[in-house]
Amino acid sequence: MQCLPSVALSDELIVCTDDGSRGRKALVTEPLKEICMRTPAPQWAVAIGPPIMMKFCAETTRPFGIRTIVSLNTIMVDGSGMCGGCRVSVGTKTKFVCVDGSEFDGHLVDFDNMITRMAVYEKQERRAHERYHQLEKKRQPELGRE
Repeated sequence: MQCLPSVALSDELIVCTDDGSRGRKALVTEPLKEICMRTPAPQWAVAIGPPIMMKFCAETTRPFGIRTIVSLNTIMVDGSGMCGGCRVSVGTKTKFVCVDGSEFDGHLVDFDNMITRMAVYEKQERRAHERYHQLEKKRQPELGRE
């Protein structure tokens, strides 16, 4: 994979929110498509965020032939690739996000497989999140007395 050029990457920032509370009320793919249709078209697109958003960003840029880099944040356990938790399919190859990434060609990532694999631990993540907030609520009175 090529590295991004070492020059300023953007001269424009477009903020989008689902509810319009900040910036433009739109999914990120709407202004992305508009930008892809410009002359000259951008050379690169970089998508960082939820997997479903990165998937649709890559699908938006694909018909325009715009190189799209995505930054994957899969489940990572040991940081060596040995556990396989962060395994993704990129083109015809198996990659491990923790050692081979985390940036990949978005047009080659099998997002559907990655999203399915990430959902395996959804119950455990939800329980851990709930437990964390329960413990934080118990600690709040203690924090106020310090």
